[in-house]
Amino acid sequence: MAKILLVEDNEMNRDMLSRRLMRRGFEVIVAVDGELGVITAESELPDLIVMDMSLPVLDGWEATKRLKQIPATCNIPIIGCSAHAMVGDRERGIEAGCDDYDTKPIEFARLLGKIERLLEKYARD
Repeated sequence: MAKILLVEDNEMNRDMLSRRLMRRGFEVIVAVDGELGVITAESELPDLIVMDMSLPVLDGWEATKRLKQIPATCNIPIIGCSAHAMVGDRERGIEAGCDDYDTKPIEFARLLGKIERLLEKYARD
């Protein structure tokens, strides 16, 4: 069972997504801001991170950059998510260290496909 860290400050989004992921057999841990996301990733070493980019305390862009600089977390795949789908955001996410990027509102089937592809890819590496 893969462990997913969901870094999301919106309670409704966090609850809905975590329940749906758990129903698919994933272990889900949550963090409500970017700073807690970094701390939780270091202590829990999840198999994958779903990172909201608009977070309090430390935004998802900076949290992702930090995670990619820490030896223990640098190889954990990160899917960045944002409701602010501006031109260039996907590229900005990839530049920050995201392995993939998705937009909100979350289309669960699309996100699940990205999660499964990244878990499979990183399991082989």
